[in-house]
Amino acid sequence: MATDSNNQQVPPRATDENTDAGPSQQQIWRQSTSQLEHEWQTNCDNGLSTAEAKKRFAAHGPNELEAKKVSNLLRFLKQFNNSIIYILAAAAIITFVLHRYSDSIVIALVIVANAFIGYFQEISADNALAKIKDLLVSESFVIRDGQKVTLPSRELVPGDIVRLEAGDSVPADLRLVEADNLKIQESILTGETDSVEKIEEPIDVVSLPLAERRNQAYASTAVTSGSGLGIVVATGTHTEIGKIQQDVADVKVKPTPLMQNLNRLGFGLSLAIVIAAIVLFILGAIIKVYSLPTLLIAVITMVVGSMPEGLPASTSVVLAMGTRQLTKQNAIVKTLPAVETLGAVDIVNTDKTGTLTKNEMTVTDILTPDAQYQVSGVGYDSEGQIQSTDGKPVNWQSNESLNWLVQIAGQTSDAVFNNEDGKWVLTGEPTDGALIALFHKLNHTDPIVNEIDSLPFDSAFRYSARLVDQSGQRVLMVKGAPQTLARLIREHGGEVAAEETLRSQMTQLAKQGKRVVALGYQIISQEIDEINPDQIGNGLNLVGLVGIIDPPRPEVATAVKQLRYAGIQVKMITGDDPDTAAAIAQQLNLSDQPKAITGPELNQLTDEQLSKVIDNYTVFARTTPSDKLRIVKAQQVNDHVVSMTGDGVNDAPALRQADIGVAMGIKGTDVAKGAADMVLADDDFTTILAAVKEGRHVFDNIRKTIRFLLPTSFAEGLIVVLSILLDQSLPLYPTQLLWINMVSALTIQFAFIFEPVESGIMIRGPRNVKAGILSKMDVVEVVYVSLLISGLGIIAYDTLVNGTINALVGSTMTLNVVIFGKIFYLFNLRNNHPVISKYFFQNKMAFYIIAILILLQMAIIYLPFMQGVFHTTSVNFWYGWGIPIIAGIIVLVVTEIVKFLRSRWAKVYQGRVG
Repeated sequence: MATDSNNQQVPPRATDENTDAGPSQQQIWRQSTSQLEHEWQTNCDNGLSTAEAKKRFAAHGPNELEAKKVSNLLRFLKQFNNSIIYILAAAAIITFVLHRYSDSIVIALVIVANAFIGYFQEISADNALAKIKDLLVSESFVIRDGQKVTLPSRELVPGDIVRLEAGDSVPADLRLVEADNLKIQESILTGETDSVEKIEEPIDVVSLPLAERRNQAYASTAVTSGSGLGIVVATGTHTEIGKIQQDVADVKVKPTPLMQNLNRLGFGLSLAIVIAAIVLFILGAIIKVYSLPTLLIAVITMVVGSMPEGLPASTSVVLAMGTRQLTKQNAIVKTLPAVETLGAVDIVNTDKTGTLTKNEMTVTDILTPDAQYQVSGVGYDSEGQIQSTDGKPVNWQSNESLNWLVQIAGQTSDAVFNNEDGKWVLTGEPTDGALIALFHKLNHTDPIVNEIDSLPFDSAFRYSARLVDQSGQRVLMVKGAPQTLARLIREHGGEVAAEETLRSQMTQLAKQGKRVVALGYQIISQEIDEINPDQIGNGLNLVGLVGIIDPPRPEVATAVKQLRYAGIQVKMITGDDPDTAAAIAQQLNLSDQPKAITGPELNQLTDEQLSKVIDNYTVFARTTPSDKLRIVKAQQVNDHVVSMTGDGVNDAPALRQADIGVAMGIKGTDVAKGAADMVLADDDFTTILAAVKEGRHVFDNIRKTIRFLLPTSFAEGLIVVLSILLDQSLPLYPTQLLWINMVSALTIQFAFIFEPVESGIMIRGPRNVKAGILSKMDVVEVVYVSLLISGLGIIAYDTLVNGTINALVGSTMTLNVVIFGKIFYLFNLRNNHPVISKYFFQNKMAFYIIAILILLQMAIIYLPFMQGVFHTTSVNFWYGWGIPIIAGIIVLVVTEIVKFLRSRWAKVYQGRVG
């Protein structure tokens, strides 16, 4: 026992009395009431004294969750602390010094826009923490000084005795010492919608998943029925919900794979350009081609000409277009880089209930003493019928056992369906919902119940009963656990028809993860008005059993198949039973042989051990929020790009840790939406498939933009370099380089934004994020295309200037050579097909953009006021357009030949690998 600052004994903090299973921790679910009273220095009848409660409050602090506040100004300034921003800032300063104010302003706007994006992303994550804070209830019924009083929940301390009633929210983590038909909805922690029946007896198990700790209650969960009494064992941040908040806060937001790639690319390019500039300046100074001031201006012109300043802007626009496309498909992306991340994922982790399944418990199987049947139709609002095992419809009204079973299912259920916005919403227990849905499915009407008396379900009895008047006959209808109803029949000297067959079939249903409920009836005397539990079983006829499961969504199986085809593994992480989870995984074909592991089994592995075996498992069952977080981290250690899909508070830490978190928009909690990067507005798992496709499309277009920008930018710089090395005047003026960059930024580099998805994009598999954006062949392409365009410009200029044309005409011609080199190179890069093919006119926007570019070129050449600014002059068709077009065709022919050779090599290589 620890001591406080006044040397008074106080109960151990929740960090010592941790309620997670583990060999080194005290397992309070195993302790008796007397042991608990001794451990927590309390009394279940009288509770704590006010004086003792004050001492403990001073030692433990208030029972509330606090989100750590961060200065918004500090948060905003932090967004500027990364390498890509440094590089952009340097480019902005250089362009400003060179009086290229428009470029400088554009780059500065990009820097500020990126900062705001990052800022609002962090604000969103903090909103998730704030929403978790609001989950704790405000007031509670507590026993203090032997009196039942209402206290603010923040004043609860470990050792307090709390009374729970139906409709209450649990104010802190409790160990129950009384449970009277107590049921608690724990989906906020486990993700499973079924209310959990609670008990007060100790559970003598060493390792117990959170979802199976039936004698404990957790803060922020809801009491759906019954009443109970519990000892507070954890408050505030030490509760299970507090641990979720801490896990969310501890997750460090990292750059997306795309941003990491762009950071490396930007840093590498800037370093290379600066090194080249220094070498060029030293070389130029040694050979004295220019005076030092002229040489310095030439070198700075080369640096600015070579720097692809338009890259961040182009990337942002491509991402924004991807965001718009996904919004049309009900996927709302909160941060631009997240659009591309889904295209890079190779693991999609997903919750089971409500994501892979409908979250609508459904009767799928019926067993009677003489036959076995299936029930068609999925969920609450489906049409359906009873079918034989060979799929033929069965006339259930003429079958006595089936007729009785359907009537009992309808008349013993307390569940009610309400139609909200065209969807059936259940009020009541999921099992009752499945039974009443079966009745509705077959009768298309509500059951008529002439109730005389009813006996609600009791966990001690394991059944419920209803006495009804049916056609002048009094019938006692019973539903409950099959073993319980069979025992009641045998205790009254009866026999269960075909008991061995039913037991065998029931075992098969249980192995499939289905809940099995038995239904029966007995005729009783007309004089009886009340149910006597002692008489249940006397003449009881067991008409059959039903198998109930939350069925997979019909469309999910197809989406899973297509994701696997695209090289993406789909993993299920759930708080549900491992058998049920494995059965759903098998039905959805998540893998060829899905293997399952439970949360307690995970807890026995170190992080290093877990990372070594994590890829062997497809199903993770009985998981806690901390388990989900560990699973995602272990997958990331193995260099996987991980997506996490979820809807509950329990999913929030894993959603934030994943490379991209995906929350459900309809059934998802505000906490989950706050922690996620993307929200599915329609809660449709298949939307992820569309998002993956769009993510790959976005990366393709970004990659094409980069492959286009780099060689064309380097070509401008190389013209300066070659001119210095050849000891000749510069063919292009600084203002002309500015024009090329400006007009390209406004027109041609955005042509790739409208490039449609290439065929086969979902076959190629996820990209290797470690490999970067450009392959080795792409780098070779950047080098030879930049040399090709710059070489053609220098050759045309050197061949014709002085001998045939003057320097001003030659400079104008060289300017157009670069522009037409870009135009024709654009057609080569648009897709992997030959330029002359059925795909030539697929991107009509590219032609409009090229037309605008040519009009702008005509303006700079023929308008007098622009001639003075940009050192151009009017030229005839041959020098102004003919030679540049020929140069462009040469660029296209050379790059098309290389593309053909690359395509052939790729096919040969794939054949060898295959």
